[in-house]
Order: sequence, then structure tokens, then C-alpha cells
Amino acid sequence: MSKDALRYRREKALERRSRVWSALEPVAYLLPFMVSIIVFTVYPFFNVVFMSFREGFDLLTNTDNGIGLGNYAFVLSNRDFINALTNTGIYVAVVVPVSAALAIVLANLLNRKVRGMAIFQTAYFLPMVTSAMAVGLAWRYIFLRDFGVLNQVLGWFGVDKINWLQRYPWSLYALIIFGIWSNLPFTIILILSGLQNIDETYYTAARVDGARSTRIFFRITVPLLAPTIGLVLTINTISASKVFSELFALFNGPGIGGSLFTVVYYIYEQFAKQKHAWAAAAAMILFVLIFIATMVQQYIQRKWTY
Repeated sequence: MSKDALRYRREKALERRSRVWSALEPVAYLLPFMVSIIVFTVYPFFNVVFMSFREGFDLLTNTDNGIGLGNYAFVLSNRDFINALTNTGIYVAVVVPVSAALAIVLANLLNRKVRGMAIFQTAYFLPMVTSAMAVGLAWRYIFLRDFGVLNQVLGWFGVDKINWLQRYPWSLYALIIFGIWSNLPFTIILILSGLQNIDETYYTAARVDGARSTRIFFRITVPLLAPTIGLVLTINTISASKVFSELFALFNGPGIGGSLFTVVYYIYEQFAKQKHAWAAAAAMILFVLIFIATMVQQYIQRKWTY
């Protein structure tokens, strides 16, 4: 075989190797990430799905009494789970829209170029860099019946002392207030990013036409923030549906007599009791409800013309 033919074959071989490596290079970079996703996300998810259908499942012995819907039937008829579902639904229905509305107003104020505004921005973002348990303990002292700051302030207006932490539904109201406050920083950051992407030309044209600030806010700012608002509502719905640590911070558990059960706390308690199949069934029910709520929000957002 001639030297030219050998050189041609070597060049073709090198070219094939180069094409193969070009195709495999992204896979090599993504492989550690994909392995971690499969091991820590995909496998646990399908394992929980399978576990939720194994009736009488025991994690320690890996035994069950067969496959069926018995776990779902028990969970959906359990009084504690119904109570948890109700509390979680109320919490989500109040915290998500209220925190979004407050964040839009506050972000609009923080977006103004005023001297000293950086101080206010830092104050609003402090909860994001503070321990949730530490903040919860501070709020617990705020909600104390006899020495709490909130009751002291309400007393100035003639309101009797409220037992926020040990009496339902006041304990639920306390949880909602704390939830709104803790959700604000992250929500404000998202809204601020949306505000800063709005072209200033719209505002200039509106002011030239003599539009007032209120009209500009509702006719320009809010419609142009629609994609960001949709993202905020979706993220906060998912986050609020998994309310859990707030219960430990404020009440050291699910409130007096279990009155403040949430779905995630119910799942946690079932695992603590070694009722793993019931916990898995409750987790799947929560997943389906969050998925439905997210799809409804996405549908409404697509239909929202702006």
C-alpha cells in the first residue's frame, strides 16, 4: 500500500475519532450530574411510587401484603390527613397570593433610584441569609400571649390578648403571617429582576401622555410583569405546599392537639411511626395536587394576554 493511501487512512481514522469524541465529550461532562440525578431523584421518586402501592409494607424487612390501593384508601379517610390537607390548602391559598401582591408593591418601591434605598433593600433581604429556626424563635417571642410584641401593639387599640401559639385558629393565622414574611425576600428578588427588564420607554411615553403613577402601575408594570408573576406563583405554590420547618420553629410540632398538621408533617410522622407505605401514599397525593395546581397556573398564564 502506498504512503499516500496510508496517510489517507490515518487521516480518516483521526477524523472518525474526532467525531466520536465530539459526540461523547458533552456526555462525559454531564455524566456525574446525570448519575446524581438518577441516584438521588429519579430512583427515589419511582421507589416512593412503588412503595405507595405495597400494602402493609415494612421497610426493615422489605415485606408487604401485596399490591393495591389500600394505602391510598387509608390516607384519604384518615382524619389527621384530611386536617393536614385543609391546613395546607388554607396556608397556600392565603400565603401565595398575599406574598406575591406585597412583593410587587415593595419591589416597585425598592426599584426606585432614591438615596439610601440600598439600606431598605438589605433589610428586606436579611431573612434569606438568616437561619429559619433562629427567625422562627424570634417570631415565637413576637406571638407570645403575655409578653409578645404583637399583643402589646394590639393592646394599644383596645384588642384583648390573643393566644397565638396555643389556640386554633389563631395558631394558623400566626403560621400564615410568618409564612408571608418569610416568602417575601425571594419573591421580591424575582419581581425586582422582572421590573429591571421592563423598557423605560414605556414609562416615558406614559408620562408624556399625562398618565398618573397608579395608572402606569396597573396598565404597564403589572401586565409586563405577567411572566414573572406566573413564575412567582408557581414557585411559591410548590414551596408553600411543603410547609414543615415553620411548625417546629413556632410550635415545636403540629400545634396543640395536632391542630396544625400539614401534609409534609403528616408524611414525616408516618415515617417516624414506621408506616412507610402510608407516608409514601400521602407523598404521592401531595405530588399530584401540586402538579395539578402548577398545570392550572400554567394554563391561566398562557391565556393571560398582556
